[in-house]
Amino acid sequence: MSDTVTREGGCACGAVRYRINGEPMMVHNCHCRQCQQQTGSTSVVNAFWESDNVAISGDLAEAEFAGGSGNSHVIARCAACGTAIVSYYGRMGRLMSGVRVGTLDEPHSVTPDVAIFTAEKMPWVTLPEGVAAFEGYYDAREVLPEASLDRLRALGERRKAGEG
Repeated sequence: MSDTVTREGGCACGAVRYRINGEPMMVHNCHCRQCQQQTGSTSVVNAFWESDNVAISGDLAEAEFAGGSGNSHVIARCAACGTAIVSYYGRMGRLMSGVRVGTLDEPHSVTPDVAIFTAEKMPWVTLPEGVAAFEGYYDAREVLPEASLDRLRALGERRKAGEG
């Protein structure tokens, strides 16, 4: 029996489903104005895995948007109901999937490592204790465990080699 964690999730209408193997490299709770507009909420929570570990079935529609950093990213949504499922960020291309935690069947199974762009958060939002908070982005080397950094470095090397 494998001790690898498997998570599943999908969109609001059920037309898109996904399965993810392993633990996320990192989990962001982003409060930037762009995430607020794109979600119609106060923030978004994305958990990041190597895309090789994420299997998605169903039709997705993609659109490119600006992120809080000013760099663009692609949001893939269910083509039927519009639920945002995953984001792909420019630096890692398609090698890393930022899965919207709210679409997991068990969204409570992950907890944010960081709250980012908190300078733009709604003034009445309270940040959770024990989660590192940054007014903008952050230096992953200061927050993430070495195993997560190793996984990010490996994706960076693949990207440099022309993948993604």
